[in-house]
Amino acid sequence: MQTRPVWAEISIDRLIHNYHLLRAAAGDAGLIAVVKANAYGHGALACASALASAGAPWLGVTCVEEGIAVRAACDKGRLLDIRILVMRGVWEEEADAAVEHRLTPVVWEIVHVDWLEEAALRRGLPAESVSVHLEIDTGMARQGARFADLPALLDRLGDAKPLFLEAVMTHFHSPELLDGESTSAQLERFDSALEMIATRGFHPRAIHAGNSATLLANAGCVVSLAAKYGASAMVRPGLALYGYAPRFTGQGASAAADDLKPVLGWKTRVVSLRTIEAGESAGYGATFRAKRRSQLALLPVGYADGVNRLLSNRGEVLVRGRRVPIAGRVSMDLTIVDVTDVDGVEIGDEVVLIGEQGAERITAYDLADLADTIPYEVLCNISDRVRRVTIDSSEDHA
Repeated sequence: MQTRPVWAEISIDRLIHNYHLLRAAAGDAGLIAVVKANAYGHGALACASALASAGAPWLGVTCVEEGIAVRAACDKGRLLDIRILVMRGVWEEEADAAVEHRLTPVVWEIVHVDWLEEAALRRGLPAESVSVHLEIDTGMARQGARFADLPALLDRLGDAKPLFLEAVMTHFHSPELLDGESTSAQLERFDSALEMIATRGFHPRAIHAGNSATLLANAGCVVSLAAKYGASAMVRPGLALYGYAPRFTGQGASAAADDLKPVLGWKTRVVSLRTIEAGESAGYGATFRAKRRSQLALLPVGYADGVNRLLSNRGEVLVRGRRVPIAGRVSMDLTIVDVTDVDGVEIGDEVVLIGEQGAERITAYDLADLADTIPYEVLCNISDRVRRVTIDSSEDHA
């Protein structure tokens, strides 16, 4: 039982609000709701169950291990028909578990096909009983089959009778650039790959590409390409599900971006108070030195919990509805804040690291800007020792 006064509140109401908002914004494209990396730090099992209950037909995870946990959570909730896409592909030791737990792996290497075929044959599974999604590298040079390697991979897929090529996918490297040409160039390469796949007798049921940015600004490009090949279209939102729109360059983003609601609130409590005199220091390295008589509040949260050390002497938190600065270096388990200008602060007062308090608000973008990173990293870095508490948006739990 976790009793330390550090927790993250996960609003299921807000998550479902965002899902329905994105579902409407996607138009004719279906959604693969991405819950990888512990649902971007929000708690994969609770979020996956909630999204599946809300009607999400697909969930996206990183690896087989995540997929097994999500499958168990969905099966427990009697959500037996949910599809789970293993987006990172499979390793040799994972193939058996992927087949056993009814996961759908992404493939782009011949060895992926070999491992999955062997796992299916060991179980005596019939033809086309294991669905796979083929990823095409259209410019990321990360995952995906290169165009030159595609013929050999398709030949191998055609020979792997237990496997069924259900979908083809790619990933855009710069979907936030609304006036750029990079996504158009990737779509042309993707189209060429799809044409080759079709001429070799494969007819995938679905074609999917893009993330939250694609959904909010350009989902139609995926719909059009899928229609060309008689397939359904899907996009893969992640960050937007959790309440944050990508920052676009150029015009054309959907108005839905303005209606997203952050799902996570990160909170702690004041556990100690002290007054220091002008000239006294606080924290490692004495990087904070009081210019006046100051009251300092101690918070039981530090970089082991996910508070970026770059927020030292730069970040802020909310106390009694006021922004107060971090004083000194963030340490492993503790952070000091200067509450001199806030009246009546007491031990036990709630402190907000991400979220709202009174009229003030701190977002993952605020912390990312100060730490020169991205909100994805801020959210994913909230460690497992920060307990997640699922709430309705109207509730206030500690």
